[in-house]
Amino acid sequence: MQFLCYPKCTTCQKAQKWLDDRGVTYDLRNIKEENPTEAQLREWHARSGLPLKRFFNTSGLQYKALNLKDRLPEMSEDEQFTLLASDGMLVRRPLLIADDFVLVGFREKEYEERLKSALNRN
Repeated sequence: MQFLCYPKCTTCQKAQKWLDDRGVTYDLRNIKEENPTEAQLREWHARSGLPLKRFFNTSGLQYKALNLKDRLPEMSEDEQFTLLASDGMLVRRPLLIADDFVLVGFREKEYEERLKSALNRN
C-alpha cells in the first residue's frame, strides 16, 4: 500500500496515526515533494469510483488562488488531470492506494471497512 500525504496536514497526521496504531504497513510518500503523475491519477481515479472533483483539495490555498471553484466545471477531464499532476498541493489528501481500492481523504469508518482484512491479519 502507498500512503500519500503532506506531513504538515492535520488530517494526514490523523490518518497516519490511525494506520500506525493498527500496525498497517505502507510506503509513505510526501505528496508535495513527489506529486502524482497524470497516469497515476488517471489509474487511481478509475479504481476509486469517485467523481474527479473529489481528487481536488478544495480547501487548499492553490485551489482558491486559481479560482478552481468556478473554473473546474468548464475544464475538460484531460485539463483537470494535467492540472492535478502539476502540483501535489492541489490533490486532496491523504490518498491510500492499495491493489484493490483507493481512498481519498480520511474517514475512519471507510478506512476500517476497506482495511478489515488487513487488520484481521495483524
